Amino acid sequence: MTASTLKFDPPVIAHRGVRAEAPENTLTAFRQAIAQGVRWLETDVKLTHDGMPILIHDDLLDRTTNGHGPVADMVWAEMKNLDAGSWFNPSFADARIPHLAEALRFVLDNKLRLNLELKPCPGRTQATVMVSMIEAAKIWTPEFEPPLISSFDVNALIIASRLHPDWPRGLLLDQWQDNWPELVKMTDVATININEAVLTADRVQQLKESGHIVLSYTVNDPIRAKELLHWGVTAVFSDNPKEIIKSL
Repeated sequence: MTASTLKFDPPVIAHRGVRAEAPENTLTAFRQAIAQGVRWLETDVKLTHDGMPILIHDDLLDRTTNGHGPVADMVWAEMKNLDAGSWFNPSFADARIPHLAEALRFVLDNKLRLNLELKPCPGRTQATVMVSMIEAAKIWTPEFEPPLISSFDVNALIIASRLHPDWPRGLLLDQWQDNWPELVKMTDVATININEAVLTADRVQQLKESGHIVLSYTVNDPIRAKELLHWGVTAVFSDNPKEIIKSL
């Protein structure tokens, strides 16, 4: 999988948008990213009960909306009217959960780059990948560089590779795994997106020697960001990118 289209300037990716200043995975948080000078957005996609791809991180609605229970149990007609902002601050009460199509159009209209994390609810890997990537393919146009498709779910990445082998993929790792070369080979990824807490200079060097781009999450300390970039990490995911950009 080629990484030639993956350029990160500045080397900071807005994690779920600028979630330090706005409710995560909403268009409001994405607008904050533009205001901070970020060119890359990261967001999560799941399916509603009736198979609609939406932007939300958790399997449950409770933390980031005024809804309750599993995302996989609620239909889009109910979910699209939920308040997805008041939990963060009452001034964001009009924020809503975006449909994937709405988010993709926002990205293209603003000439941004996108890291789309496939985050299936339990037992819904194949459906989530297929629906999300078909939806993305309908909207994405050839003049734009394709999105980076990432996941912790190895099966999701394998399915994604069959649907769009030319779209770059990223393997997410929360812990250091000694079998990472095997996982990288299985998924044919362009990037390794790894938890900053498990990285050392030696480990970054190991990953880079494999020929893959190394991305690291979630980095909110400018000093740590500079250290990781110095070691050879290509870009970091951050909840508040402007603080890191200012320090570079």
